[in-house]
Amino acid sequence: MDVAAIAFDVNGTLIEIRTEDDREDAFRAVGHFLTYQGIDLRRHQIRDLYFQRLKDQQRESAEQYPEFDAVRIWRSIIEDHASDYTRAKAPERLTQLPLTLAEIYRGVTRRKLKLYPHVRSTLKKLRERFPLAIVSDGQSSYARGELHKVGLTEYFDPIVVSGDHGFRKPDPRLFQLALDGMGIPAEKALYVGNDMHRDIYGAREIGMGTVMFDSDQGTKHHEDCVPDHRITDFRDLLDIAGI
Repeated sequence: MDVAAIAFDVNGTLIEIRTEDDREDAFRAVGHFLTYQGIDLRRHQIRDLYFQRLKDQQRESAEQYPEFDAVRIWRSIIEDHASDYTRAKAPERLTQLPLTLAEIYRGVTRRKLKLYPHVRSTLKKLRERFPLAIVSDGQSSYARGELHKVGLTEYFDPIVVSGDHGFRKPDPRLFQLALDGMGIPAEKALYVGNDMHRDIYGAREIGMGTVMFDSDQGTKHHEDCVPDHRITDFRDLLDIAGI
């Protein structure tokens, strides 16, 4: 394959991340913040509201692979349970509250965020030769911030995040957005991911070459789907790319 561009998944591929979305202390922290804003809900009520509205969003979506919107979930909870004290706040403050809640929740539920070995050094070498892009399932409210936190934002253009579009991988439109942004046809692009269904199957269906990074995260098998390459050491991408 004559490689002209490379796109990457993020979590489980570039970044080793651990989250515990059902952590009791996350909903306790959110509850304390809501109380300060004039909204009195117990942590189990907040938990039930959050996960039920997440399911409702996905069920009501017309997309085959729907992505939820965490900020919209928190906005709906605020709107339904706001007190007069809450509503009396300045409009710009009320507008900011849902994003703040999304960030608090993510901050408490995220337990690990670090690069896999050799990611940065490999990306530096690849970036000298190829345009690089991101195609990631994640929330608009924190996906780019986490990429920036580990110092990788500068390597990628475009950065395609599912939360900006309302649908997730393996929807081919996400991969196409990255290809269009790089100006490269699918048959000349590689996609590197750690999930056989969302990453490898999705990229293969649009015609991209595929590299399976066998981290300890993600689905490892998908019927009738075989990656073009498998790696466990990120540096092996250099050989695959012809460097």
